[in-house]
Amino acid sequence: MTTAQRPEPGTRLIFRWRKWDGSPHWEHDCVYLGSDELGDWVGQPTGWHSHRPGKQFTTESPNVTLITPDPTWAGTFYGGMHPRHVRIYIDIAWDVQWTGAEPTAIDMDLDVVRCDDQRGIWIDDEDEWDEHRVLYDYPADVQATLAAKAIELKAQVTAETPPFDDATAQRWLDRLAALTPDAPRLDG
Repeated sequence: MTTAQRPEPGTRLIFRWRKWDGSPHWEHDCVYLGSDELGDWVGQPTGWHSHRPGKQFTTESPNVTLITPDPTWAGTFYGGMHPRHVRIYIDIAWDVQWTGAEPTAIDMDLDVVRCDDQRGIWIDDEDEWDEHRVLYDYPADVQATLAAKAIELKAQVTAETPPFDDATAQRWLDRLAALTPDAPRLDG
């Protein structure tokens, strides 16, 4: 889907994730914010809903997610005072794409996280990655590609290379606030 076929900024949508075997995973209520040279941006104001089988949460701070042309990751950037100090959460993925008017992706377990407390920057869920690559029989080339991508993205986050600098995300967090000043949740 080309950028010209994207929804209008301000359009509400669902970002749907699944696992490698096709089973459902996270679904995030979002609003389309627009695009720039890095890709497309969607966001969730504080109080919007995300759920997966067996778990759900309400956003505790505003966040924006970058969907790049690279189908191996999607990065979420948090604004405000996140109660768990999360600033960046990158989902290592497979097949991140637009399906119709909504983004979809396969969650591949590994995550790169940056917190603004003593935890700093790290690759998360390596135990889940080890378990699922056997359980789901991830192809060897997929495993190699995604393991290398996690290391590459961790280095970019550490170096604060855009979009992993605060200024890039802040522009889109400001846009989210302007587009959704009093937006109710999709489920409410």
